[in-house]
Amino acid sequence: MNKTIQTVESAAAGSAFLIEDVYPLIDGGRFAVKRIAGERVEVWADIYRDGDAVISAALIWRGEQDREWRSEPMIPHGNDRWSGAFTPAEPGQFVYAIEAWTDEFATWSHAVARKRRTGADVSLDAIEGAGLLTKAHGARQDAAQVITRQCEDYLQTGDVAPLLANELGKAMAESQSRPDLTCSPLFPLIVDRDRARFGAWYQMMPRSQSEVPGQHGTLRDCIARVPDIAAMGFDVLYFTPIHPIGHTHRKGRNDAPVASEGDPGSPYAIGAAEGGHDALHPELGTIEDFRALVATCLEYGLELALDFAVQCSPDHPWLTQHPEWFKWRPDRSVRTAEGPYSDIVIPDFGCVDRTGLWNAFRDAMLFWIDHGVTIFAIDNHDTAPLPFWEWLIGDIRRRHPEVILFSKTFARPKLMKGLAKLGFAQSFSYFPWRTAKWELEQYLGELTGYPERDFYRANLFVNTADLLPYHLQSGEPWIFKSRLALAATLSGNYGIFGGFELLEHEAIPGHEEYLDSEKYQIKTRDWNAPGNIKPYIAALNRIRNDNAALQQTAALRFLGIEDGETIAFAKEAADPANTVVVVIALSRHAREFWLPLGDVTVDAGGQRHHVTALENLLTGEQCRIEWGGISLRIDPDRDPALLFRCLA
Repeated sequence: MNKTIQTVESAAAGSAFLIEDVYPLIDGGRFAVKRIAGERVEVWADIYRDGDAVISAALIWRGEQDREWRSEPMIPHGNDRWSGAFTPAEPGQFVYAIEAWTDEFATWSHAVARKRRTGADVSLDAIEGAGLLTKAHGARQDAAQVITRQCEDYLQTGDVAPLLANELGKAMAESQSRPDLTCSPLFPLIVDRDRARFGAWYQMMPRSQSEVPGQHGTLRDCIARVPDIAAMGFDVLYFTPIHPIGHTHRKGRNDAPVASEGDPGSPYAIGAAEGGHDALHPELGTIEDFRALVATCLEYGLELALDFAVQCSPDHPWLTQHPEWFKWRPDRSVRTAEGPYSDIVIPDFGCVDRTGLWNAFRDAMLFWIDHGVTIFAIDNHDTAPLPFWEWLIGDIRRRHPEVILFSKTFARPKLMKGLAKLGFAQSFSYFPWRTAKWELEQYLGELTGYPERDFYRANLFVNTADLLPYHLQSGEPWIFKSRLALAATLSGNYGIFGGFELLEHEAIPGHEEYLDSEKYQIKTRDWNAPGNIKPYIAALNRIRNDNAALQQTAALRFLGIEDGETIAFAKEAADPANTVVVVIALSRHAREFWLPLGDVTVDAGGQRHHVTALENLLTGEQCRIEWGGISLRIDPDRDPALLFRCLA
């Protein structure tokens, strides 16, 4: 009997409202939605209760560590669907929720207005309405004045009209009690700075920047290259690891299992007698040189990104200082990684002193942040447990919300997405292996669809230090330009590895790896060698910087060109006045085709208009649109990409 009464009482005390189908939401709110500072966060939800009472709803939000909530009204759109929006101005971690309640005074007002229109007596209703005014509390001064004035008008005249005034309804909406106020769960939101959304990355091996053949490059040599990289229009200068390199099991040229005399080893085998993750390789220079590099980058509008690999060489100081952080074999030798990675050791992230190990990696990252690094590319992080990454990302974000963490893995697709959900601001992609038109359309459709677009920011690297895709191994200029144009225009973020601009393409036969890779030897180049495509790269980056439509990824729509070897798409900026159409050849043959533009529109003066002309973003030439499209010709040997700004 008592149990039955308790069940009934519990149900009676439940929420008056159902708040459902909230958008955006990642896995029911388990993971954070991602946005950019200054970007509007639009939230939709189904909000309803029984009966025909008038309801109100608000979108509330605050910084994760803040106490005070901010509130924005939600607007009904029919069929119990509501929307609201807010705009965080600064990067950080936020939470938001939806509140709903019954607007008792509006419910009374609507009922009386309907009754009054039929000519029925509303004198008793007026008394009830006046009684509701007495329950108003906490009103702002202007609202309190309205409530008092309208109540006095009613008492003096006995006419219900003062109680039905619109201004009184507004005053009561914010002043009456909300006994059935219902709040949704709190939903997490990560807000990054703009560089998480848009940037061109240039990756390079610092030790290969010397102009003297065979000589180990220094940070001063890197400083000398900054003007050239900035002139190509890059935003991020991205270094492979810069730490001391181990000697035990050091790899030789072309990944030989045994190094020869003078082989520098892989920079990913981190740690030697000179130090570990918070130390510089001594041949690169000093920490003062590093500070000078950061300052020079800032002078030229570049940010410095570092590879951050959670692995060690067998010579890392931690192995002697903290042997409990590693796994040891019965003969007391440390357990190294399997197969081709015998020069590295994976720490035991589940060891007894996991707190000490986790904090050590966090402190190493904080060391470089203190020296001006604002971006980290996390390498080989599929070797560390997911809870470690969730903890590290959260800890760094709370301390330094301006820092961007890039998930560099290209492991299994679900693992890549899972890591992105944990909070990485950017992620590597399968773009290097998507070459056919249908593959590109399908893959980008996936990345720009819901929910991926709300948590996965793809950085489309064309090549990397250890990846030379098969399609680049021909060395043909058109394919280098085509892949560059695809990456630079499909995504707000893209990158290349140094040497791409020189069309480097010599591979280990049968592999997607560079022959004589810089991972295992020092390389010297003439960065202005004949045949380079540096002007082409600079032109693409200039167009990206001039057109907001190309500075994001989500607002992407493919256009229906019938030619299977040509891909076309339109991108629209948050400011819809900037819409760009891109056409890129996927094979070398010159071709003519019809580009349909009938459903592409441009904002002009606050209204949508069909496109009437295209402006070539490279030449400035304008061409008129007739019959809903235009006939174009593309010659990949001359330029495999056509980029247009749409004109109304």
